[in-house]
Amino acid sequence: MSEEIHRFPVRIYYEDTDHGGVVYYANYLKFMERARTEFLRGLGLELDELESTFGILFAVTEIHVHYRSSARFNDALIVESKLMEARGARLEFRQNIFRETEVLIEGEVRLVCMDRAGHPRRIPGDVLQLIHPELNEHTVTKEHA
Repeated sequence: MSEEIHRFPVRIYYEDTDHGGVVYYANYLKFMERARTEFLRGLGLELDELESTFGILFAVTEIHVHYRSSARFNDALIVESKLMEARGARLEFRQNIFRETEVLIEGEVRLVCMDRAGHPRRIPGDVLQLIHPELNEHTVTKEHA
C-alpha cells in the first residue's frame, strides 16, 4: 500500500449544485477524476502522452462511492487520492473528499489500461517504473518490478 496521499483542492461553484444548493451527486465523480489525473501528472504521467507514446488509455471499470454528507455552494473541499495497486492492466485508487476534517465522500475506483480499440493491455513497464515509488514491492507484479 502506498503511504503517499495526493491532495487536490476543489471549490464548489453554483454550477456544481442542484436546485437546493447541494452538490449534485455525479459531480463528486468529476472531482475524483480530476484528482486522479493530477495525481498521475504529479508522477510525470500525462494522459495524452500515454496515448501517443504507448497507445494506452485508462478507463474506469468499477467505482464504489459512499456519500456520507453533502457539500454546498462555495465550500472548499479537498480530494485525497491514494494509489492502492498497480498490477497487470489494473490501477486501484482510494479517494476521499473532505470539507476541512469532515469526510463527505469515500470512494474506491478501479481503472483498466487498454489500447485504442478498447482491449485490456498490461500497463507498460516504463509507466510502472514511474508509478512504482507510490507503491511497495508487494503491489507491483514481479515481472514489472
